[in-house]
Order: sequence, then structure tokens, then C-alpha cells
Amino acid sequence: MEGIEIVAATVEEAIEKAEAQLGLSRDQFEVESIREGKSGILGTKGKEALIRVIPVISAEEDAVKVVTEILDTLLGFLDVTGKVEVLSDEIPLALDITGDDLGILIGRRGQTLASLEYITKLMVVGRLKTWLPLTVDVGGYKKRRRDSLQRLALYLAEQVKSRRRAITMEPMPADERRIVHLTLADNPDVTTQSIGEGESRKVVILLRQG
Repeated sequence: MEGIEIVAATVEEAIEKAEAQLGLSRDQFEVESIREGKSGILGTKGKEALIRVIPVISAEEDAVKVVTEILDTLLGFLDVTGKVEVLSDEIPLALDITGDDLGILIGRRGQTLASLEYITKLMVVGRLKTWLPLTVDVGGYKKRRRDSLQRLALYLAEQVKSRRRAITMEPMPADERRIVHLTLADNPDVTTQSIGEGESRKVVILLRQG
């Protein structure tokens, strides 16, 4: 598939826009930054960021085996007892770690789980010499969190509509902000945007104009 160009105020917002438009997660496409976004001076309009995104489709016959072995190794390093289950053996791969007392693998707001998934991806690259789209969950945490965020997004959208004013959500990692953006992408009454920097980045739900 050829690259698709996306325009937004910042590169990060362009990436989030690409995720919503393509229906893919960040690890399922490559990003080429063509132009960084620049703020205007003294009220003048600045330049928007421009990126090109190229969906990545990887395939390895033994990918599932490799990822499972890597997760088992990481669990051993962490001295955690858990079973790695394959939820999907198609790209993107989906794996879930099950067992008792696995909260240590999730961490506050899923930060430890996000790190575990990222380290797993890096180790997979080392073994397979290619970037392989995959997700790692622990005891279905991500699904529960996704369902919770979807319900919250829909509820807050109704609040924005009835109160006629924007609502800013708490800071969230990129994958959780994406859930909110996608949940409300087709809402006729509200729209969403991300504000802030780094770990303080959050989603604002506001009335759709026009």
C-alpha cells in the first residue's frame, strides 16, 4: 500500500489522526515526518505538520513461537509465574498473560504493561529482524480498560452536548487517547483533540462546529 499524507497541528496529532483514519495502531504503520508543525507569530497562522504514513504488514512463520518464548523469558527474569496465551496468530498478533497476582505486570494506569509490550517488540525485532505488530495483555486488563474508556467517552460526550461546554479528560497514554478518539470519531455532536505534552497529554471533548 502506498503512503498516505496526513496534516495536523503537530506531528503527534497527525499520528493520532492517522490511527483513526486507517483504523490501525501506531505499531502498524511507519511514519515519515515531512514537515514539523510551527506556531504562528503575533496571531498569524502557523504551519501545520505533515507526515506520510505507510502501513506495515509483517509475516513470519515462527513469529508466534518467537514472541511466546520472549514473553516466557521476560516472566522468568521478573520472577513472575504466568501463562502466555495466544489470542490471535494473525497480524497484528495478540497475546495475553494469565495467572494469579499479576498486578505487578500492569502497574499504575497500565504503564508497566506498556513497557513490557515495548520491550517485547524490541526483542522481537532483534530475533526476526523486522518490526512485528503485536499487543500484549495481562489478564484481559486492556479489554476491560478499553470498554471502560469507551463507556466514559460516550458519557462525557453526552455531558458536553447537554452542558454546551468542553470537557478535558485526565492525562492518558497514546493508546488510550486513541480509544477515545475512535469511539467519538463518528459522533455527530462532538469532536476530540489532544492537548499537552508528554505524560501530561490529554483528550478534550468539545462541541462539533457547524
